[in-house]
Amino acid sequence: METTTYPATESSRPEDERLGLFANLAYGFQHILTMYGGIVAVPLIVGQAAGLSPAEIGLLITASLFAGGAATLLQTIGLPFFGCQLPLVQGVSFAGVATMIAISGNGGIQAIFGAVIASSFLGLLITPVFSRITRFFPPLVAGIVITTIGLTLMPVAGSWAMGGNRTAPDYGSQANILLAGVTMLIVLLLSKVGNAAISRLSILLALVIGTVIAYAFGMTDFSRVAEGPVFALPQIFHFGYPTFGVAAIISMFIVILVTLVETSADIFAVGEIVETKVDSRRLGDGLRADMLSSMLAPIFGSFTQSAFAQNVGLVAVTGVKSRYVVATGGLILVALGLLPVMGRVVAAIPSPVLGGAGIVLFGTVAASGIRTLSRVDYANNMNLIIVASSIGFGTIPIVIPSFYDQFPAWVETIFHSGISSSALMAITLNLLFNHLTAGNSNQPSVFGAASERTIRYADIAQLRDGDYYIDGKLFDAEGNEVPLIPAGGH
Repeated sequence: METTTYPATESSRPEDERLGLFANLAYGFQHILTMYGGIVAVPLIVGQAAGLSPAEIGLLITASLFAGGAATLLQTIGLPFFGCQLPLVQGVSFAGVATMIAISGNGGIQAIFGAVIASSFLGLLITPVFSRITRFFPPLVAGIVITTIGLTLMPVAGSWAMGGNRTAPDYGSQANILLAGVTMLIVLLLSKVGNAAISRLSILLALVIGTVIAYAFGMTDFSRVAEGPVFALPQIFHFGYPTFGVAAIISMFIVILVTLVETSADIFAVGEIVETKVDSRRLGDGLRADMLSSMLAPIFGSFTQSAFAQNVGLVAVTGVKSRYVVATGGLILVALGLLPVMGRVVAAIPSPVLGGAGIVLFGTVAASGIRTLSRVDYANNMNLIIVASSIGFGTIPIVIPSFYDQFPAWVETIFHSGISSSALMAITLNLLFNHLTAGNSNQPSVFGAASERTIRYADIAQLRDGDYYIDGKLFDAEGNEVPLIPAGGH
């Protein structure tokens, strides 16, 4: 662990709090339950698209659990120049799913692994550029991105609440949605309990109680837990050695750029929630850990790694800021990668239960962003239109996922993510209006003026020392009323 990156203040950082073994295990397991569905989904989708057998897809899933755990440990504990030492859970990135499916059609799973390794290496080389953008992430930009992260995740929670599998006959059934609603209610009731430990563990306890309720009504099945091996080591290059194609590498490099933007946003978001400093050095360490993890993941049979936004929300909703809690979650992920039987137990949690908890969880992310935006100064500037345009732009692919289907693949890759869309728009507009001030008018635009009380300079020039305004009338220093000309008068 590096001890020279944050001198003097390191011991007092909120993220360095040590809670003890039991708390670390409980809260860490809560983190894993929150992101488990997401980390399993990518290898499942990509494996099916690549034509792998169910057994081989199982190996992809196990490898992704193992790689995500190792990446989480690197990010939270850190090594010299690697790891931001913040409570960030790492796992397989959703950003590259469409691109990897396209690559698999031309070169199979080996071409995907080769493209991920090469593009991640290129990403590692350019991290110094990304690490110097901290001054372009003020609360204005951070608040926009955090809010959009929450909005982006809500469709995930909604799909989980409906059953998770769109092809299942019970998808969207009343039973699934009712189970999600009950789980959400349990989260809220447990959060209201006066006991701090129960309140902080409300998500985990609600998942357990919700699963018990689902089992009682025959809505989950644990019969497959005993199927398959109990322990299995990750296999190196099980699917063959990677192949390197120029087109595949270029397309995956675009995904890497998106991943760098999203990870930067997540690092700033969790820093804002934890209330700790994130400077260019810390951001660079986090991005280098992201890229190194992505380079090494294909060796074990996994894909690009990035921070999981839903776990940023968990930090916000629980108030548990310790990075050692998330590091414990990383150890649990590694164990799940070595113990497939444990993974099968967690996989038995019904999607509606995850959805009910996710509604509260992901909504908290958006609420944290709104709280950050409430501290932004909107007086006589363009900040209001920056917020409106960026959130609106980022919301488009959320509400209309097919919006960019007719565009080139690289455009769809970048802007299909609401997070990267809003981040790029917010950074660009913040630069345009708040940093490149040349040409800015000294008069606020209609957008800036609409949100604040304004007075014309010409009217101020007519006032004299001692003038005062009471009950709709203007008086001079001697108490004499000054006539007011009605609107439209002369």
